[in-house]
Amino acid sequence: MAIKAVAFDVFGTLVNIDRPTRPFHKLVRLLHEAGRPRQRDDGIRAMSSAIDLRQAARLFGGMISEAALNALEAELRAEIESITLFPDAAPTLQALKARGIKVALCSNLAAPYGPPVLDLLPFQPDFCAWSYEAGAVKPQPEIYQYLCEGIACQPEEVLMIGDTIEADMIGPRKFGMHGYHLDRHAATSSSAESVRSLSDVLTLMAARH
Repeated sequence: MAIKAVAFDVFGTLVNIDRPTRPFHKLVRLLHEAGRPRQRDDGIRAMSSAIDLRQAARLFGGMISEAALNALEAELRAEIESITLFPDAAPTLQALKARGIKVALCSNLAAPYGPPVLDLLPFQPDFCAWSYEAGAVKPQPEIYQYLCEGIACQPEEVLMIGDTIEADMIGPRKFGMHGYHLDRHAATSSSAESVRSLSDVLTLMAARH
């Protein structure tokens, strides 16, 4: 079956954070230092709900000072301002659109990061499967279902690419999609499972048509 849509992970795939501050991780650490035990699902809860830093602090039920929250929010703004597109992102997206292929995003991230990413893209994707809107995170099958429904495609009609093996290759393949791992630092050329550049997506598309 022909590929009708390509879904991209975001961070590490389409965009890079040039000056990472990791404010959500710092929030969990500060709450832990204030006496709140870390929970294994803290990250999942933060990324599967449409909440900001302050709402995350309330969700986690911990105590944190106003000054500390203000500092974290400033770090979040600085981190978001440092997000840049990888050089191969815009040309690849534009080439897919020119060929009539649907373009989607499928990413695990906290709610404040979604809109700034869209502002950097050359056009608005056909659909965004943000974890905080899907209520699920990769590699949970629910987020891939949310993606496929959003772009009105069957799993076998979707090619997924991203820089995390479990979330962007293995999980999508288990769901029936065509998942590929983006390894920008690979020493060898593309294999059956990985690519070195987003421009390799066009080669994969040609091979499947």
